[in-house]
Amino acid sequence: MIDDLWWRIRALVRTEELSLSILSIVIGTVAGIGVALAHSTVQWMHEALFGLERGAYLSASLALDPVRVFTALIVGGLTVGFYTWAVRRLRKREVVDPIEANALYGGRISLRDSVLLTGGTVLSSGCGAAVGMEAGYTQFGAGFASWFGQRFNLRRADLRTLVACGAAAGIAAAFDAPMAGAFYAFELVLGAYAVVTLAPVMLAALTAPAVAGLLARDLTSPLLNVDLYFSRYDIAVFVGIGVIAGVIGIGIMKMATMGDGVMHRFKVPSFLRPALGGLGVAVLALYSPAVLGAGHGAMQYYLVHAHGFTVLLGLLIAKILAAALSVGTGFRGGLFHTSLFVGILLGDVVGLGITALFPALPIDRIVYALVGMASVAAAVIGAPITMIFLVFEQTGNIAIASGVMIGAVIASLIVRRFFGYSFATWRFHIRGEAIRSAFDISFIRDLTVVKLMRREARTAGEHMTVAAFRKRFPIGSTERVFLTDEHNGYAGFVISAEVHSLDYDETAETAPVSDLRHAPDVFLLPRQNINTVLEAFDKAETEALAVVDDAQSRTILGYVSESYALRRYAMELDRRRRELSGER
Repeated sequence: MIDDLWWRIRALVRTEELSLSILSIVIGTVAGIGVALAHSTVQWMHEALFGLERGAYLSASLALDPVRVFTALIVGGLTVGFYTWAVRRLRKREVVDPIEANALYGGRISLRDSVLLTGGTVLSSGCGAAVGMEAGYTQFGAGFASWFGQRFNLRRADLRTLVACGAAAGIAAAFDAPMAGAFYAFELVLGAYAVVTLAPVMLAALTAPAVAGLLARDLTSPLLNVDLYFSRYDIAVFVGIGVIAGVIGIGIMKMATMGDGVMHRFKVPSFLRPALGGLGVAVLALYSPAVLGAGHGAMQYYLVHAHGFTVLLGLLIAKILAAALSVGTGFRGGLFHTSLFVGILLGDVVGLGITALFPALPIDRIVYALVGMASVAAAVIGAPITMIFLVFEQTGNIAIASGVMIGAVIASLIVRRFFGYSFATWRFHIRGEAIRSAFDISFIRDLTVVKLMRREARTAGEHMTVAAFRKRFPIGSTERVFLTDEHNGYAGFVISAEVHSLDYDETAETAPVSDLRHAPDVFLLPRQNINTVLEAFDKAETEALAVVDDAQSRTILGYVSESYALRRYAMELDRRRRELSGER
């Protein structure tokens, strides 16, 4: 009876269009609760470890006890190191994040893994490492959404949508910014916008901050609420900020992964790495406590209060180094808040520099800071529209819309042209995953040479003469013939029409057919995917390639034609796009 009822409910959820919207409200509620609990835990840790007053932000502190700072970061680093070591021994696999899940696994994420990763993020941020909690928020929201959707056995496209709802809810709750959360999901977790996904994603993004705000009233607050304007002369400066932000964004991403390479090179045990990173961050905190934590309090403080050029430039460098040390040595967390804070410092530095050079120009440093904030974050996170909406929702000011857009778009273009990755996809690249966005490319792994191969490959020995070839393979009998060496291994192929088009003289008749062969060193292996196949065709500049059993024996199994491979790729791509747009 119960099983029959559950089956009917699942069938209704799978067929009813409104079901995703209802599920998204549940996801937004749970994500909001998770964000509030994680934030409260981190805040409690900051107050206990660093001696803060109740409700005070760590990064907004003007002075801290150095003994507390060094103790919290070093002991906290050891705790994070052992926690990460224990989790890896328990799970023995990398945690699948929302972007990777939607790109490769059809939205399937382990809830247990997500909770464990969120726990590591809470520990890292709580002990003062320069990492943001947003990675933990989105992981928890997406992990719960995936688990929840799998209980109803949802279709692949619907499950991917729910994962996006969970990620959107996490970001929206973190910043009290529903539009920014929703477009974070569209740009990064879904990889595209579609009308069919708008309602569930927006409902999750609206629900989460409402719930989180009820449970943790100090979770977030607007950066400022003042009238802001700029002149047409500032547009050139905004372009410059965008360019600099793009360069800084690339530098931050490379530095964040450089630390891991250094640790590997010197064979530092993995459980000790965060402690070493914590020591480095503690040293940087002697310059300013603003380098600690995610930086939300520092964002508000340095946006409202003016500081000197050298102070801001030094803090800009220190914050970048602290973030790179934290992420590179194994603290769990992201660079979302860090990139926002670095952007504010960049815009302020540029504004002060222009004021020093042209004191007569009317410059609003806050406008420059907000443009820098959106620009650096767009460069690092890879979501320019998200950052534009975030500025609007945090400031309540739309007058600077075009300026923010200019900086964010220019920064994104710089990163795409000269680097090609966001921070998330850069980490995938370091791991060897060919993921550039959350667009569902799992079919690339599934579409292997075996599924593309034709087995009726005709063969001949590479020493066969042209005359013998013409006799054995009359014109029109086959388009191409694959050659084999004395060990029966692949040795290239010849096109029948080219062999038959030779002049009928004695030299040509006795010449080996191998003189006309193509691609003797380019071939395909059965398990290679469609990406590798297409790259091989580009390299060989031919219309067909042989498939061999392995690279040593080169026994010919069949062949793949370029036209068929392209056609199958286009068919799969079109099918995934139809799923995304809601077509069945």
